[in-house]
Amino acid sequence: MLIGIDLGTSACKAIAVGPGGEVVAKQSREYPMINLRRGWAEQDPAEWWRATDEAVTALAAALPQGGREVSGIGLCGQMHGLTALDEHDEPLRHAILWNDQRSSDQCDWITERAGGLDGLLRMTQNRMLPGFTGGKIVWLRENEPENYERMARLLNPKDFLRLKMTGGHATDVSDASGTGLFDVAHRTWSTELLGLIGVDRALLPDAVESSDATGVLLPALAERWHLPVGTRVFGGGGDAVLQTTAMGIVDPGPVGFTVGTAGIVAGGTSACPDNPGGRVQVSCGNAPGRWHIMGVSLSAGGAFQWLRDALTPLGPVTFERLVELAAEVEPGSRGLLFLPYLLGERSPHLAPEASGVWVGLTPYHDAGHLARSVMEGVLLNLREILEVCRTAGMDCERVIASGGAAAEPLWLQMLADVLGRETVTVTGAAEGGAYGAALIAGIGTGQWSSLEEALVGIAVEEIHVPDTAAARRYDTVFGRHRGLYDSLADTYRTAAGEGGDA
Repeated sequence: MLIGIDLGTSACKAIAVGPGGEVVAKQSREYPMINLRRGWAEQDPAEWWRATDEAVTALAAALPQGGREVSGIGLCGQMHGLTALDEHDEPLRHAILWNDQRSSDQCDWITERAGGLDGLLRMTQNRMLPGFTGGKIVWLRENEPENYERMARLLNPKDFLRLKMTGGHATDVSDASGTGLFDVAHRTWSTELLGLIGVDRALLPDAVESSDATGVLLPALAERWHLPVGTRVFGGGGDAVLQTTAMGIVDPGPVGFTVGTAGIVAGGTSACPDNPGGRVQVSCGNAPGRWHIMGVSLSAGGAFQWLRDALTPLGPVTFERLVELAAEVEPGSRGLLFLPYLLGERSPHLAPEASGVWVGLTPYHDAGHLARSVMEGVLLNLREILEVCRTAGMDCERVIASGGAAAEPLWLQMLADVLGRETVTVTGAAEGGAYGAALIAGIGTGQWSSLEEALVGIAVEEIHVPDTAAARRYDTVFGRHRGLYDSLADTYRTAAGEGGDA
């Protein structure tokens, strides 16, 4: 039995996977996000650990042998977060998350120090995006110098769990790629860039391959969780990368569309790709000799959650009810368009100053139109990201969907209609990165000899064929959607220049 743990943006999911790759049990526990100012996003690492402890305790209790049959644990988690630790491995402050936009100026400074974008791409194969860890480190140095001076280590979110579980400091190459400080082509920290920006390499954990063992559960924790003494914890992966791997996407051809809190369009390759202009994100894959290409929208399912939360004070509102209302509305939402840039945007436009917008709102629109337009805006945005990824050399021979939205048929059918392509879901996709983490642990324990063998059992579960009329309608709507950002870019920049925390 294998356990996969995924530390997401809103919850920690823990699943148990049997010898045939089947999901045997699962548990999830939520935690809040902290938004102190506009564009900021933080979480309390103590809440991560509370949720993980509760989820794994409940999961082990639900297993046939109460957890004694577990042979390994794989870790997955939200990428790019800065968890600053003191000399005693205690957090110095709340963690700064992947969707935090405060470090835009620091990212520009890092790029300048690297000799411009071309110099940065030579060192790391990626832009220094505001969500990346590198800019956060420099922000901390400039704005909280006392915390920076006290910082003895920094970890990505899932690796804070590893610390609590094993007492060790480590990350994996896919998660390290998302710091913006990693030489992705050579799968090692970029000491050249670290030197140019004055960041001590000793602050960073060692980076291992995803299936490498990184330690064993601390004895007291193994006893509390009722897991075997000596249970190994493996490298795992960053959620966006490991989610794609869990869909069986490691080679060119298939493209994964993940609609979770964020939206991800991603593919795999056996060679580190060129990234001209830094238009996509390039990461190490979850096995040696594998790499990952993606474009990320910061608000996807998160935009739909925002709509639910915004309406809830008026009375109980569920996701299911919003989907029911959206299903009653014709494709195109009667001319209502939505841009899902609630947290700024990373792709298809690098625009931390952007915000969400409805265009075309009239008295004829009701809650159903609002719900469907949000769903359409999210998916049209992913279609635009696909076009960006294709200019970077990504194929699109097959569309595989995953994430929380993969459990909802309307989301899947709308994705097929928006893309005009058959869309499938596969085994384990609904469990996201937690499933991938369990598979990686299985490679580490020797249950499977390779990533390819671990993925053999992944099969198609559902097929959604595009509706011809709806697909034609979305082709027209897409033409209008893709021009909206350019029309609003000056307004966004002006609003950002005015400042304010509201």
